[in-house]
Amino acid sequence: MNDEELMRAALAVAQQASASGDVPVGAVIFNNTGEIVATGHNERELNNDPTAHAEIVAIRKAALSLGEWRLENHTIVVTLEPCPMCAGAIAQSRISTLVFGAWDEKAGAVGSVWDLIRDPRSLNKVEVRGGVLADECSAVLKEFIQGVRKKD
Repeated sequence: MNDEELMRAALAVAQQASASGDVPVGAVIFNNTGEIVATGHNERELNNDPTAHAEIVAIRKAALSLGEWRLENHTIVVTLEPCPMCAGAIAQSRISTLVFGAWDEKAGAVGSVWDLIRDPRSLNKVEVRGGVLADECSAVLKEFIQGVRKKD
C-alpha cells in the first residue's frame, strides 16, 4: 500500500471521533506486511482524558494486542501532525515510520513548531513522511471546527 492508501484508512478512523464530540483525528498502526495492528481516534471528550489523543490510543492498543511495547518495524499513520506528547510516545514506542497528513502550525512537533522526532539528539530514529493528503485531512478538521462554532 502506498502512503495515500494508508492515509485513507486513518481518515476513515478519524470520522469516528466526531460522534463523541472529539476532534476528528485518526491513527492507524500497520505492521511490516501492511496489516492493521491497531487504530485509534481522539477520545479526550469521550473519556475525559487529556492524554487520549489518536496516536496514544492506537499505540496502547497495538502494544496490548502484540504483548510488546516495542513497535519496531511498524508504521503509524495519523491525519494530523503529532503534538509533543504524541511525538514522544511514537519515539518511545520504537515505531519505525510516521506518516502524517495535515500540518499543525500551532502545536506540531514534527516540523511545524518543533521537530522532536528528527532531532539529531533523539535516541530512536523514526522515518517521517508528512503532508500526505494534507488538504483532505485539513478539510475534515476545518469542517468539524466550523460545526462546533455554529453550535456556540
